[in-house]
Amino acid sequence: MYTYNDFDAAFVAERNRQFRAQVARRVDGSLTEDEFKPFRLMNGVYLQLHAYMLRVAIPYGTLKADQMDMLAHLAETYDKGYGHFTTRQNIQYNWPTLSDIPDMLDDLAKVEMHAIQTSGNTIRNVTADHFAGAAADEVADPRPVAEMIRQWSTDHPEFQALPRKFKIAVTGSQNDRAVIKAHDIGLRLHEQDGVLGAEVVVGGGLGRTPMIGKTIADWVSLEDLPAYLESVVSVWNLLGRRDNKYKSRIKITVHEHGIDDIRARVEERYKLVRPTFTGAHMDLFRDIAAQFGNPAFRNAPTDEYDAAYDADPVFRAWVDTNLTEHKAPGYAIAQISLKAHGATPGDATAEQMRVMAQLARDYGHGELRISHEQNVVLPHVHKSDLPAVHKILQAHGLATANIGLISDIIACPGMDYCALATARSIPIAQEIATRFDELKLEHEIGDLKIKISGCINACGHHHVGHIGILGLDRAGVENYQITLGGDHTETLALGERTGPGFSAEDIVPAIEKIVETYMGQRSGAEETFLETFRRVGMEPFKTALYGESSKRTKAA
Repeated sequence: MYTYNDFDAAFVAERNRQFRAQVARRVDGSLTEDEFKPFRLMNGVYLQLHAYMLRVAIPYGTLKADQMDMLAHLAETYDKGYGHFTTRQNIQYNWPTLSDIPDMLDDLAKVEMHAIQTSGNTIRNVTADHFAGAAADEVADPRPVAEMIRQWSTDHPEFQALPRKFKIAVTGSQNDRAVIKAHDIGLRLHEQDGVLGAEVVVGGGLGRTPMIGKTIADWVSLEDLPAYLESVVSVWNLLGRRDNKYKSRIKITVHEHGIDDIRARVEERYKLVRPTFTGAHMDLFRDIAAQFGNPAFRNAPTDEYDAAYDADPVFRAWVDTNLTEHKAPGYAIAQISLKAHGATPGDATAEQMRVMAQLARDYGHGELRISHEQNVVLPHVHKSDLPAVHKILQAHGLATANIGLISDIIACPGMDYCALATARSIPIAQEIATRFDELKLEHEIGDLKIKISGCINACGHHHVGHIGILGLDRAGVENYQITLGGDHTETLALGERTGPGFSAEDIVPAIEKIVETYMGQRSGAEETFLETFRRVGMEPFKTALYGESSKRTKAA
């Protein structure tokens, strides 16, 4: 895993020193809130509905055990004892006092973490596949590439006042677990003639105008990649709409100009940019990549795992639901659900963070990952250790066997915290999860992704949920629109709206009707919700939600 060098440590320390002085000026009144805003955004500080919020970067979702311990320390020392993991592989603290935030940043620096560029109109935290370095289907570990991009983009002088925020995601597998087609730039690592490079996708994004990214280059070598990325961002920086923030993202630029025009402009810019990269970046990349070798995998029997799997149905359910195939024999990738039924999706207490950190030390080679689905991953666990891991998780409310099921819901903070939200997200997620736990149906339902956003900005990724829920304000009353058929994988698709929205009281019964319709329409227990929807279409679901009148309205 990447370790700071002297430059990194000095850079973060200086940024923290500067921000401490800026906070002091805000506290004593020398800076107004409007004057302070650009300084706080550069350092990951938002003004939320009730308090300031600090967003901490977890670059490409990778954490060391001592870093997770520090996140626990911040939660109990400066907040209310918990943190919130986000869909951008960050952690947010919702209740810090402004005067404490410089101390929080200094504490983070002790474990090589920061909050730089987690907000503002700049290149944000680079995200990656949460199974990076472990997945059996991986072509290449995306984290060295993500780290190179992080270093290139941090404080890049040309990109500190972009038309709007800019997000980059990287996957090293054909099976996309990083949602690359819903990012401003998405990268899929693959080889061409034995040389590693990346497909480059541009112009994806959700929010007010959701769009699927388009391939601008089928393959760019790693050596050429930073110059190519710089060319893409430079072209958008010049063309991007600054007159209208709702049309400022690169997805709108690509839509207005067309991918062929953008490609031609990027290639022209690339001719000028590429010669400025003299080769030193590849020396840097090789140094970075050398830090991402495999841990010392051990060879051990799995008899204890096999026995527990056969004898304990609770353990077996957790294994079948929360584990993924590992590239190393005898190992598994273990996902820890932060979606216990009725809990706030993505929240973890300080105690739970410490438990997960210790599990990583004792059984996981000291590594953790944060997924864009707001869960935590132990990427390297030998199967012989899984019974012990499961028992510890059970003791701390972390053994919910629901990864990928209907209660594994992505939800933004919504109107409980966010100043932009138009409806609540968290209570709706809690009610859905609790209801289907009561019905004891979620394992029978199988793979079904619900994603909830509390406003049109789509921080909950509702557009790409198998069932998406968007909370809106209708004359002062919360109203929840439903979309069906979204897909966040390599076959990315945007959900289709069912029709009129539902009240907060009616949204859970509406979801029940959708699930009942799916189970009645599916061709067998193995056919997933998404497969059924693609086969039968929207009409059976609309009829279930709105009655036969929906058919008559369509015919008319």
